[in-house]
Amino acid sequence: MELFSLKGKVAVVTGAAGLLGREHVSALSEAGASVAACDIDKEGAVRSVSNIATPGLAFQMDISSALSVTETFKDILHNFQKIDILVNNAAIDDKFASTQRDLEVSAFENYPLELWQRSLAVNLTGTFLCCQTIGTHMAQRNCGSIINIASTYGVVAPDQSIYRDAQGRQRFFKSPVYPATKGAVISLSKYLAAYWGNRGVRVNCLTPGGVENGQDDLFIERYSSKTMLGRMAKPWDYKGALIFLASEASAYMTGANLIVDGGWTAL
Repeated sequence: MELFSLKGKVAVVTGAAGLLGREHVSALSEAGASVAACDIDKEGAVRSVSNIATPGLAFQMDISSALSVTETFKDILHNFQKIDILVNNAAIDDKFASTQRDLEVSAFENYPLELWQRSLAVNLTGTFLCCQTIGTHMAQRNCGSIINIASTYGVVAPDQSIYRDAQGRQRFFKSPVYPATKGAVISLSKYLAAYWGNRGVRVNCLTPGGVENGQDDLFIERYSSKTMLGRMAKPWDYKGALIFLASEASAYMTGANLIVDGGWTAL
């Protein structure tokens, strides 16, 4: 079990105030790592580290800003002296209500450029900036594990039919930018794995499936029917996979995309 231990390691989690971000912080701490929880929502990041057993600090960081990433990186090093693990979790995933306006806006033909650029800035550019800044630090130390959180929609196209109402009417469309950015994150991870492979820095993706989080019963039923396990994920279903990728248990693994989706993409 020592292979899975993160004792003595320092981990950075972006998007630490979110549903999965909180679980990532908890998992890393449970495995023994000290955690720097980063989020644009500082109070949410504080809550994420408030009850962990290992040392943890919260940092406000806007990953779409190069200055914010650089300054936060300096603050983390000042407090922890090093970074061993980076979990790029922060992302924007458009949320639409079941209104005629949202149906029209979410359609590809009408999808606003400003929403496209906003998600690109966070989901892709933010991942790039964090990898560039923290990954360079890791390469200088000749060790480190970067885990980029992707999505099943970066591997396969969204099934728009699960976003219909009980009468079969489309409520809204899954927007084009989330799949586009998550597919790009997978490709960027492979690039970095090759680029830093001889510097001891491993770069992998963790691709989660949909998480049950208060959706209506019809959506949960439709989503679950497309998975081999017949259910959506619980927020804690990714903790084991994350620790595997962060630890020496995956020491010979880089450039990979670990898909944990209940079988959604295997159908």
